Amino acid sequence: MNCRHCEKQLTHTFVDLGFAPPSNAYLTEAELNKPEKYYPLKVKVCNHCWLVQTEDYAQADELFSSDYAYFSSTSTSWLQHAKQYTDAMTERLHLNQQSLVIEVAANDGYLLKNFVATKIPCLGIEPTDSTANAAEALGIPVLRQFFGESLAKQLVAEGKQADLITGNNVYAHVPDINDFTKGLKTALKPSGTITLEFPHLLHLIQLNQFDTIYHEHFSYLSLITVSQIFSKHGLRIYDVEQLTTHGGSLRVFGCHEESKHLQTASVDRVLQEEMEAGLTNIFTYSQFQSRANKVKNDILDFLIQQKREGKKVAAYGAAAKGNTLLNYAGVKPDLLPYVCDAAAAKQNKSMPGSHIPILHPDELEKSKPDFVLILPWNISGEIKSLLSFRLPNCKFVTAVPKLNIE
Repeated sequence: MNCRHCEKQLTHTFVDLGFAPPSNAYLTEAELNKPEKYYPLKVKVCNHCWLVQTEDYAQADELFSSDYAYFSSTSTSWLQHAKQYTDAMTERLHLNQQSLVIEVAANDGYLLKNFVATKIPCLGIEPTDSTANAAEALGIPVLRQFFGESLAKQLVAEGKQADLITGNNVYAHVPDINDFTKGLKTALKPSGTITLEFPHLLHLIQLNQFDTIYHEHFSYLSLITVSQIFSKHGLRIYDVEQLTTHGGSLRVFGCHEESKHLQTASVDRVLQEEMEAGLTNIFTYSQFQSRANKVKNDILDFLIQQKREGKKVAAYGAAAKGNTLLNYAGVKPDLLPYVCDAAAAKQNKSMPGSHIPILHPDELEKSKPDFVLILPWNISGEIKSLLSFRLPNCKFVTAVPKLNIE
């Protein structure tokens, strides 16, 4: 395999998590009796441009199907994050009724609905029908296509260049990162701004977040690498913010190479931080496998011990990261009988691979487990505050970055 960005041959493995089905391929009752597609979940690192990337097996249209089950609006903290962003960008970029905002991977309208409320023209690009339907119900115009240079040229031909192009947790999801970046440049007005949010590779490594690796993520990104990709396609990063979302993310602000946007000191500061952490040293990546193995072994030991002692363990949050953890550890319903989730689209289905049933959160009050394993650890505070009064005698468990019981 060659690097998806610089096309140099890939010879270094970052981590090998075995085989797993796509993490958002939740199963109906009928599908439980049918064969499942499994793909290798192996991640390589390019020692030329330092792009960390999954091996080529799954196709995007197999991962982001019409019944895609991830709805951004399920998380109240994520809705608040989106509202704060839209308010800040409206003020910072002086957006008004003559502007155009394009969101790539608009999902269920969780973000663009804020622009609709202030009558700032917007357009969502979202290939999955399930989420696009929800966005359109909020009055958001949606194009049901995958984004790239071809679609961007179509938008320009229709007079739709953007003052702001935003993409939250999509840059890591695109198989052809060069074509996607060409599309960003094409669809952007000369003085426009691109903002992209993505989980920060630095945090993934430092905090052992191997469960954020799944097939839908084709890339794992640092500012060092994203700066190179932007530069190759006539763009540059002029600002960057470090966020707490998804266990630690970056929000980069991009513009045309020749744009008048001034570069802030934060760009050099984050680049320096990444260099000092060893993100351009192959030794940094070679140590990760053993740390992932320890988490896998520790959560298995915990579940087996509780089973032997007759304790009841349930899980909360049928998140993609949870599927990576459970499938890598080989956890089945005998050790973890069910997982609860507030998303109606996931309820009464089963987790891919493990076949653990997904139930309504009310089940927790009925069965009163001794422990609740919180799979989306990045919003564990939100979940604990939601459940603690309903389960006063329950202990909460997270597995990443290390096993924690409280």
